Amino acid sequence: MKKTMMLISGVVFMIALFCALPATADDSWNRVKSAGKLVIGIDDAFPPMEFRNEKNELVGFDIDASRELGRRLGIEIEHIPTAWKGVVMSLKTKKFDIIWSGMSITPEREQEISFTKPYIMEKQVMVVRGDNKNITSVNDITADTKVGVQLGSTSEQALEKLNIKFKEIKKYDNNTSAFMDLKIGRIDALAVDELVGRYYLSTRPGEYTVLPEALTSEPIGIGIRKEDVALKDTIQKTLDEMFADGTMKKISIKWFGEDITSWK
Repeated sequence: MKKTMMLISGVVFMIALFCALPATADDSWNRVKSAGKLVIGIDDAFPPMEFRNEKNELVGFDIDASRELGRRLGIEIEHIPTAWKGVVMSLKTKKFDIIWSGMSITPEREQEISFTKPYIMEKQVMVVRGDNKNITSVNDITADTKVGVQLGSTSEQALEKLNIKFKEIKKYDNNTSAFMDLKIGRIDALAVDELVGRYYLSTRPGEYTVLPEALTSEPIGIGIRKEDVALKDTIQKTLDEMFADGTMKKISIKWFGEDITSWK
Protein backbone atom coordinates (compact mmCIF):
# COMPACT_ATOMS: atom_id res chain seq x y z
CA MET A 1 0.00 0.00 0.00
CA LYS A 2 2.77 2.36 0.94
CA LYS A 3 4.59 1.63 -2.33
CA THR A 4 1.39 2.27 -4.25
CA MET A 5 0.90 5.63 -2.53
CA MET A 6 4.50 6.58 -3.20
CA LEU A 7 4.06 5.66 -6.87
CA ILE A 8 0.90 7.74 -7.14
CA SER A 9 2.59 10.66 -5.38
CA GLY A 10 5.50 10.44 -7.81
CA VAL A 11 3.20 10.49 -10.82
CA VAL A 12 1.28 13.48 -9.45
CA PHE A 13 4.56 15.29 -8.81
CA MET A 14 5.78 14.67 -12.36
CA ILE A 15 2.47 15.89 -13.83
CA ALA A 16 2.61 19.03 -11.70
CA LEU A 17 6.22 19.63 -12.71
CA PHE A 18 5.38 19.19 -16.39
CA CYS A 19 2.46 21.61 -16.15
CA ALA A 20 4.68 24.17 -14.43
CA LEU A 21 7.21 24.16 -17.25
CA PRO A 22 6.98 27.12 -19.66
CA ALA A 23 5.45 26.59 -23.11
CA THR A 24 7.80 25.85 -25.97
CA ALA A 25 9.71 29.02 -26.78
CA ASP A 26 8.86 30.91 -29.97
CA ASP A 27 11.95 30.41 -32.12
CA SER A 28 10.57 32.12 -35.24
CA TRP A 29 13.17 34.88 -35.35
CA ASN A 30 16.04 32.54 -34.43
CA ARG A 31 14.88 30.18 -37.18
CA VAL A 32 15.03 32.94 -39.79
CA LYS A 33 18.34 34.23 -38.43
CA SER A 34 19.88 30.75 -38.54
CA ALA A 35 18.67 30.23 -42.09
CA GLY A 36 20.24 33.56 -43.02
CA LYS A 37 17.23 34.68 -45.04
CA LEU A 38 13.65 35.89 -44.76
CA VAL A 39 11.32 34.33 -47.35
CA ILE A 40 8.53 36.67 -48.45
CA GLY A 41 5.36 35.81 -50.35
CA ILE A 42 4.39 38.41 -52.97
CA ASP A 43 2.20 39.16 -55.97
CA ASP A 44 4.82 40.11 -58.57
CA ALA A 45 2.26 41.87 -60.81
CA PHE A 46 1.20 44.57 -58.34
CA PRO A 47 2.85 47.84 -59.38
CA PRO A 48 4.17 50.01 -57.89
CA MET A 49 4.40 47.83 -54.77
CA GLU A 50 6.11 44.87 -56.46
CA PHE A 51 6.41 44.07 -60.15
CA ARG A 52 8.93 43.12 -62.82
CA ASN A 53 10.66 45.76 -64.93
CA GLU A 54 11.71 45.44 -68.57
CA LYS A 55 14.71 43.36 -67.45
CA ASN A 56 12.41 40.99 -65.50
CA GLU A 57 13.88 42.27 -62.23
CA LEU A 58 11.68 42.56 -59.15
CA VAL A 59 11.24 46.23 -58.23
CA GLY A 60 8.80 48.36 -56.26
CA PHE A 61 8.07 50.01 -52.94
CA ASP A 62 7.74 46.79 -50.93
CA ILE A 63 10.78 45.29 -52.64
CA ASP A 64 12.98 48.24 -51.65
CA ALA A 65 11.62 48.35 -48.11
CA SER A 66 12.04 44.62 -47.52
CA ARG A 67 15.59 44.60 -48.84
CA GLU A 68 16.48 47.47 -46.53
CA LEU A 69 15.00 45.55 -43.62
CA GLY A 70 17.10 42.53 -44.58
CA ARG A 71 20.23 44.67 -44.76
CA ARG A 72 19.63 45.98 -41.25
CA LEU A 73 18.95 42.51 -39.86
CA GLY A 74 21.96 41.02 -41.60
CA ILE A 75 19.94 38.46 -43.59
CA GLU A 76 19.11 37.86 -47.23
CA ILE A 77 15.63 38.52 -48.63
CA GLU A 78 13.99 35.98 -50.93
CA HIS A 79 10.74 36.86 -52.71
CA ILE A 80 8.38 34.05 -53.71
CA PRO A 81 5.67 35.00 -56.26
CA THR A 82 2.40 33.26 -55.44
CA ALA A 83 -1.23 33.25 -56.56
CA TRP A 84 -2.96 35.88 -54.44
CA LYS A 85 -6.13 33.82 -54.01
CA GLY A 86 -4.24 31.31 -51.87
CA VAL A 87 -1.63 33.57 -50.31
CA VAL A 88 -2.90 33.28 -46.71
CA MET A 89 -3.05 29.48 -46.89
CA SER A 90 0.46 29.43 -48.37
CA LEU A 91 1.70 31.46 -45.39
CA LYS A 92 -0.03 29.17 -42.89
CA THR A 93 1.47 26.09 -44.54
CA LYS A 94 4.92 27.72 -44.32
CA LYS A 95 5.62 28.19 -48.01
CA PHE A 96 7.20 31.46 -46.87
CA ASP A 97 7.81 33.37 -43.62
CA ILE A 98 5.70 36.49 -44.20
CA ILE A 99 3.47 38.24 -46.75
CA TRP A 100 4.80 41.67 -47.70
CA SER A 101 2.87 42.65 -50.79
CA GLY A 102 0.54 45.60 -50.28
CA MET A 103 -1.79 43.40 -48.21
CA SER A 104 -4.93 45.01 -46.82
CA ILE A 105 -5.64 44.36 -43.15
CA THR A 106 -9.20 43.06 -42.83
CA PRO A 107 -11.12 41.48 -39.92
CA GLU A 108 -11.41 38.25 -41.94
CA ARG A 109 -7.66 38.03 -42.47
CA GLU A 110 -6.93 38.96 -38.85
CA GLN A 111 -8.82 35.83 -37.79
CA GLU A 112 -6.22 33.74 -39.58
CA ILE A 113 -2.93 35.67 -39.38
CA SER A 114 -1.29 38.59 -37.55
CA PHE A 115 -0.17 41.91 -39.00
CA THR A 116 2.35 44.61 -38.29
CA LYS A 117 1.09 48.13 -37.77
CA PRO A 118 -0.24 49.61 -41.05
CA TYR A 119 2.44 51.26 -43.15
CA ILE A 120 0.09 52.74 -45.80
CA MET A 121 -3.60 53.69 -45.78
CA GLU A 122 -5.09 52.41 -49.03
CA LYS A 123 -8.34 52.85 -50.97
CA GLN A 124 -10.25 50.66 -53.39
CA VAL A 125 -11.32 52.47 -56.56
CA MET A 126 -12.88 51.86 -59.96
CA VAL A 127 -10.82 52.41 -63.12
CA VAL A 128 -12.27 52.85 -66.63
CA ARG A 129 -10.77 53.56 -70.04
CA GLY A 130 -9.71 57.13 -70.58
CA ASP A 131 -12.10 57.54 -73.50
CA ASN A 132 -15.14 56.19 -71.64
CA LYS A 133 -17.72 58.99 -71.62
CA ASN A 134 -20.55 56.83 -70.25
CA ILE A 135 -18.95 56.02 -66.90
CA THR A 136 -17.57 59.10 -65.18
CA SER A 137 -18.77 58.26 -61.67
CA VAL A 138 -19.36 55.17 -59.56
CA ASN A 139 -23.05 56.10 -59.80
CA ASP A 140 -22.89 55.35 -63.55
CA ILE A 141 -22.05 51.70 -62.89
CA THR A 142 -25.06 49.38 -63.33
CA ALA A 143 -25.83 45.67 -63.47
CA ASP A 144 -25.04 45.75 -67.19
CA THR A 145 -21.50 47.07 -66.60
CA LYS A 146 -18.89 44.42 -67.29
CA VAL A 147 -16.54 44.66 -64.33
CA GLY A 148 -13.24 42.99 -63.52
CA VAL A 149 -11.43 42.22 -60.26
CA GLN A 150 -8.40 40.28 -59.03
CA LEU A 151 -9.15 36.94 -57.40
CA GLY A 152 -8.65 36.91 -53.64
CA SER A 153 -8.23 40.68 -53.38
CA THR A 154 -10.16 43.06 -51.14
CA SER A 155 -11.40 44.65 -54.36
CA GLU A 156 -13.86 41.72 -54.53
CA GLN A 157 -15.31 42.78 -51.18
CA ALA A 158 -15.37 46.42 -52.27
CA LEU A 159 -17.52 45.48 -55.28
CA GLU A 160 -20.03 43.82 -52.96
CA LYS A 161 -20.51 47.11 -51.13
CA LEU A 162 -21.99 48.59 -54.31
CA ASN A 163 -25.02 46.29 -53.81
CA ILE A 164 -25.29 45.70 -57.55
CA LYS A 165 -26.09 42.29 -59.02
CA PHE A 166 -23.70 42.39 -61.95
CA LYS A 167 -24.52 40.22 -64.94
CA GLU A 168 -20.83 39.55 -65.39
CA ILE A 169 -17.81 39.84 -63.09
CA LYS A 170 -14.58 38.74 -64.75
CA LYS A 171 -11.97 37.57 -62.24
CA TYR A 172 -8.23 37.64 -62.89
CA ASP A 173 -5.16 36.03 -61.36
CA ASN A 174 -3.28 39.33 -61.64
CA ASN A 175 -3.92 43.01 -62.35
CA THR A 176 -1.71 43.06 -65.44
CA SER A 177 -4.17 40.85 -67.32
CA ALA A 178 -7.11 42.85 -65.95
CA PHE A 179 -5.74 46.17 -67.21
CA MET A 180 -5.05 44.62 -70.61
CA ASP A 181 -8.67 43.47 -70.90
CA LEU A 182 -9.86 46.92 -69.80
CA LYS A 183 -7.72 48.52 -72.48
CA ILE A 184 -9.12 46.37 -75.30
CA GLY A 185 -12.71 46.61 -74.09
CA ARG A 186 -13.39 43.14 -72.70
CA ILE A 187 -14.48 44.81 -69.46
CA ASP A 188 -15.91 48.28 -68.84
CA ALA A 189 -14.52 48.92 -65.34
CA LEU A 190 -11.97 47.43 -62.98
CA ALA A 191 -12.06 47.43 -59.18
CA VAL A 192 -8.50 47.80 -57.94
CA ASP A 193 -6.23 49.26 -55.27
CA GLU A 194 -5.85 53.00 -55.77
CA LEU A 195 -2.04 52.75 -55.72
CA VAL A 196 -2.13 50.33 -58.64
CA GLY A 197 -4.71 52.34 -60.54
CA ARG A 198 -2.80 55.59 -60.26
CA TYR A 199 0.43 53.85 -61.22
CA TYR A 200 -1.14 52.78 -64.51
CA LEU A 201 -2.46 56.33 -65.01
CA SER A 202 1.01 57.80 -64.52
CA THR A 203 2.79 55.31 -66.78
CA ARG A 204 0.12 55.20 -69.50
CA PRO A 205 -1.23 58.77 -69.78
CA GLY A 206 -4.69 58.98 -71.30
CA GLU A 207 -5.36 55.23 -71.37
CA TYR A 208 -7.19 55.01 -68.04
CA THR A 209 -9.21 57.12 -65.60
CA VAL A 210 -9.79 56.59 -61.87
CA LEU A 211 -13.37 57.38 -60.89
CA PRO A 212 -13.51 60.09 -58.20
CA GLU A 213 -15.37 58.12 -55.51
CA ALA A 214 -13.48 55.58 -53.42
CA LEU A 215 -15.25 52.28 -52.75
CA THR A 216 -13.52 51.61 -49.42
CA SER A 217 -10.55 52.74 -47.33
CA GLU A 218 -8.27 50.18 -45.68
CA PRO A 219 -4.85 49.89 -43.98
CA ILE A 220 -1.96 47.90 -45.46
CA GLY A 221 0.41 45.80 -43.35
CA ILE A 222 2.77 42.82 -43.33
CA GLY A 223 1.12 39.43 -42.75
CA ILE A 224 2.76 37.00 -40.30
CA ARG A 225 1.70 33.68 -38.79
CA LYS A 226 0.03 34.19 -35.40
CA GLU A 227 2.49 31.93 -33.61
CA ASP A 228 5.56 33.78 -34.96
CA VAL A 229 5.51 36.52 -32.33
CA ALA A 230 9.30 36.88 -32.05
CA LEU A 231 9.63 37.34 -35.81
CA LYS A 232 6.82 39.88 -35.84
CA ASP A 233 8.41 41.85 -32.98
CA THR A 234 11.79 41.89 -34.72
CA ILE A 235 10.32 43.09 -38.00
CA GLN A 236 8.20 45.73 -36.33
CA LYS A 237 11.11 47.07 -34.28
CA THR A 238 13.23 47.42 -37.42
CA LEU A 239 10.40 49.10 -39.34
CA ASP A 240 9.90 51.52 -36.46
CA GLU A 241 13.53 52.52 -36.91
CA MET A 242 13.10 52.86 -40.69
CA PHE A 243 10.17 55.21 -40.16
CA ALA A 244 11.95 57.20 -37.45
CA ASP A 245 15.07 57.86 -39.56
CA GLY A 246 13.13 58.79 -42.71
CA THR A 247 13.96 55.69 -44.77
CA MET A 248 10.34 54.76 -45.44
CA LYS A 249 9.59 58.34 -46.45
CA LYS A 250 12.50 58.27 -48.90
CA ILE A 251 11.30 55.01 -50.47
CA SER A 252 7.75 56.39 -50.71
CA ILE A 253 8.89 59.53 -52.53
CA LYS A 254 10.85 57.36 -54.97
CA TRP A 255 7.79 55.34 -55.97
CA PHE A 256 4.86 57.71 -55.38
CA GLY A 257 6.39 61.17 -55.66
CA GLU A 258 5.30 61.95 -52.10
CA ASP A 259 5.25 60.44 -48.62
CA ILE A 260 2.07 58.38 -48.33
CA THR A 261 3.30 56.11 -45.55
CA SER A 262 1.51 55.72 -42.23
CA TRP A 263 2.85 54.22 -39.00
CA LYS A 264 0.25 54.40 -36.23
